[in-house]
Amino acid sequence: MTVTQKIQTKLNDSPVARWGAMLIVSFTMMCGYFITDVMAPLEEILTQTVAEGGLGWTSNEYGFFSGAYGFINVFLLMLFFGGIILDKCGIRFTGTASSALMLVGTIIKWYAIDNTFGDAVIFGYPMQVAVAALGFAIFGLGAEITGITVTKVIAKWFTGHELALAMGLQVAMARIGTAAALACSLPIANAVGKPSAPILLGAALLCVGFISYLVYCVMDRKLDASLATGTDSEPEEGFRFADLKVIFTNTGFWLIAILCVLFYSGVFPFLKFATKLMIHKYEVEPELAGLIPAMLPFGTILLTPIFGRLYDRVGKGATLMIIGSAMLTLVHILFALPVLNVWWFAIIIMIILGVAFSLVPSAMWPSVPKIIPMKQLGSAYAIIFYIQNIGLSMVPIFIGSVIQDYSTITAADGTITYDYTIPMAIFTLFGFVAIATALLLKQADAKHGYGLEKKNME
Repeated sequence: MTVTQKIQTKLNDSPVARWGAMLIVSFTMMCGYFITDVMAPLEEILTQTVAEGGLGWTSNEYGFFSGAYGFINVFLLMLFFGGIILDKCGIRFTGTASSALMLVGTIIKWYAIDNTFGDAVIFGYPMQVAVAALGFAIFGLGAEITGITVTKVIAKWFTGHELALAMGLQVAMARIGTAAALACSLPIANAVGKPSAPILLGAALLCVGFISYLVYCVMDRKLDASLATGTDSEPEEGFRFADLKVIFTNTGFWLIAILCVLFYSGVFPFLKFATKLMIHKYEVEPELAGLIPAMLPFGTILLTPIFGRLYDRVGKGATLMIIGSAMLTLVHILFALPVLNVWWFAIIIMIILGVAFSLVPSAMWPSVPKIIPMKQLGSAYAIIFYIQNIGLSMVPIFIGSVIQDYSTITAADGTITYDYTIPMAIFTLFGFVAIATALLLKQADAKHGYGLEKKNME
């Protein structure tokens, strides 16, 4: 190899470099996903009375806390501005700042759960719920901006290479964090005797994740240097606010954004209540109930990279999204029906949901760079995540209210039984609309030639 050829070689042409970068930033996201779902298995403890050893929260308060994840992103438009900051200030600054926000929010959340605040009330909610929600909202701001940053990182390193596979593996690593939270949170809380214990563990993991991202920043600087010295690479034109018109006038972009909020609103909010569903509908022991929802992310760990590889080699991205949306709808129909209320049937349904949860993300996220140019990609992902956060904020509050006010029956002995038919019917509706949106996306792809049905690698 000549000296000139060495100079023209870009750092992301090295498989070791690009896969190393992917693993580092994915680890940071994995730590974040652990905190995102660390409280879901603890709902039973949170909603038990203080006399029973719980915190005395209501289902409505738990729904408010769960929805707080997206409050800052949605109501203050910070996720939208985060995408603009990403395109203007770059990957290194944005990722470092957002990783720090995740850590700060987690510490506040841990402090709220670890302490009692007496009878203090703020905005109609107990002080403990309000402070925990504030911490979760700050964490959610950091987590979502980190998410769009990591997605742009992978697009930067893998465009022209194994893009869908890399995004699939990043999602798989994130699901490891989710699975670990769902499977381990309750046993850790019980072993230590404090529901705050798994949150403190998550804070420690996030410290390591923050340091990992600082290591990536060194690699990113070297990548930029290699791109600048390559004679076949032209400097990318900077982001301008006028470029937002390219995003807002793109039909395919809006269809993906709508599909995203519908699909994820049928999955993540469901997981917030899934452990309690297993206890009250399928009569699973509380100690084991979290293991069944944990099967969902464990399944995606294997399947998402496989489906990503399929998209890279074969294509059919829009078709994969249609199939995944149909499977999501089937799952919620089965959860809603009063049939086979036994643990093994719940496991089968959860496995089907795991396949659906692998199909759609493995095709959806790598499809965005086919529709939106790189210089607007951060803003595009941010707007999609912003719309997604509307669902992730509002749906848990809505579902918690339905469970609290409309789906509970107080038995003669004073215990409460839960009927999850109505909540599952609501999730089913999201699925049907997602199918229709995916079909429209495939139609738009045929009309505008986005290339969603084409393979990513020649």
